[in-house]
Amino acid sequence: MRLPNLLATRRGRLFAFFSLYVTEGIPLGFAATAVATQLRRQGVGPAEIGAFVASFYLPWAFKWAFGPFVDVFRSKRFGHRRGWILGTQIMMALTLLVLVLVPLPAGLGIFTAILLVHNTFGAIQDVAIDSLAVNTLSEDERGLANGLMFAGASVGTAVGGSGVLFMMAYTGFQFSFVFVAAAILAVTGFIVLPMKEAVAESFATAAQSAGSAWRAASTEMKSFAVESFRSFVGTRGAFSGVFFALLPAGAMSLGLALQSNLAVELGMDDDQVGALNLWTSIISAVFMVLGGWLSDKLGRRRTLAFYLTGMSLPVLYLMWVLQQHGYVMPRAPGGPGIPELVTALWIASLWYSVFQGLMYGTRSAIMMDITNPAVAATQFTAYMAMMNLAIAIAASWQGVAAEAWGYPVTLLVDAITGVLCVLLLPWMKRQTAAFSDALAEGRARKSSLVLGICCLAWLPYWANHELLGRGQPMMGTFFTLVFIASALFLLAGREVLGAGAGLWRRASLWVAPLLLAMYGRYYVEGLASMPVLRSAAEVLIYLVPLAGGTVLLALSSRNWGAVNAQPQAA
Repeated sequence: MRLPNLLATRRGRLFAFFSLYVTEGIPLGFAATAVATQLRRQGVGPAEIGAFVASFYLPWAFKWAFGPFVDVFRSKRFGHRRGWILGTQIMMALTLLVLVLVPLPAGLGIFTAILLVHNTFGAIQDVAIDSLAVNTLSEDERGLANGLMFAGASVGTAVGGSGVLFMMAYTGFQFSFVFVAAAILAVTGFIVLPMKEAVAESFATAAQSAGSAWRAASTEMKSFAVESFRSFVGTRGAFSGVFFALLPAGAMSLGLALQSNLAVELGMDDDQVGALNLWTSIISAVFMVLGGWLSDKLGRRRTLAFYLTGMSLPVLYLMWVLQQHGYVMPRAPGGPGIPELVTALWIASLWYSVFQGLMYGTRSAIMMDITNPAVAATQFTAYMAMMNLAIAIAASWQGVAAEAWGYPVTLLVDAITGVLCVLLLPWMKRQTAAFSDALAEGRARKSSLVLGICCLAWLPYWANHELLGRGQPMMGTFFTLVFIASALFLLAGREVLGAGAGLWRRASLWVAPLLLAMYGRYYVEGLASMPVLRSAAEVLIYLVPLAGGTVLLALSSRNWGAVNAQPQAA
């Protein structure tokens, strides 16, 4: 039987993009729920599990870097975006099948590395799917399609999380990798293969204007940097959006590995954890559509503030119940069940899924409101990437904090930091006129100055960081954001300033990747058996932020008038 081309009809397109987003949610649910649950049962600590889940989100934080390659490299035979989707889904399935051979928990490092590769292909697939949607959906389809895509991701999370946990009782853990790979390939065979995308120009033609495809990708990356930078600092709303995206979008603990870690410790079996994940995913999917509809009727900023605040309430409730029962520090799995706390976890998780679902669609909509249509693909993708980075950082620090502070304090910090982004909402108004104002130059200069000072603040902090004790994870998270933001600022700023940056243009190119590599400070202790390398790493921990701060302070005194130029259409 010949399968239909779903892109040819309205209903087909909506179903196709819903299904494609299911394949994005399946690996996420599998890693954050099913795998995290099994790792906790096998004695892996919350900090290690938090780092594992954080690594799963990292490729999504840098998915903007894949965009130019998806745009430039294309196949006439398989279709421009369809070819990328086919290739990435096949690679996602293959990397999952390789995991069958990796023993846990002994091979957690290799396991994490392979899943990181797997999720890199997932992030590239996301870029291709979004590109296909932009070029396929008509304007009157996009609102409903976005709601269905988020719902599809939630359904995929349920399949990869609760579906796998339910199945493990009959097939075992290792077969679950085959099941997840088969689920992805089912979408490949029944949805992607029958698609017929508009014919793309040949590889040679696509690369002709820039001399080669690689040069074309490099040119587009530079264009991306310049256009993004101008759009981000051009208006107060867009500039506020950068900080909004980097802050946690509400309390996150009940949507990450902390929930499954706690469920295992409280005595819930795989079927119970699976049922919890299933119901929270279903409720979240329903309220995603409802939240977007309400924001259209009642206003995005008002409703989003309510949703984000509401996400902290179930977290605070669970914190209070745990504190009342004296359940503070993580406990080894396998102990007697605690029915009262299991009930509290169910109540908190279902309550949380309502507000999380309401938040998702509305948050994306408000980011669209402050995005410049001329560079929408560039600016909006970058906002989404920064939000994924915020999730990765949250997963990492919460795992460390749970072991250092205990669950109640971790939940309290999560509930407080989750509402900080609400303070930025008054400035995030829908932009209807110019997308650059007279203050853009000042914003660029002040950003360089503040980031430079923050980089230099690392020096006294690191010299005395042990004095903070259990507060180190929070400060570590702050400086991770500083280093990443500084690196991206340098890479984009050097392109905006051009020759106006002087000798600091080349310095920015060298310092930026070193600032990104500062995340490796968490692994310096592992070099204890190699004293020479460890000594060199400790010196670099001081020198790199010093260099970054120096370059940023120097750039803050340059002429940033170039940012006032209007971005060109992507």
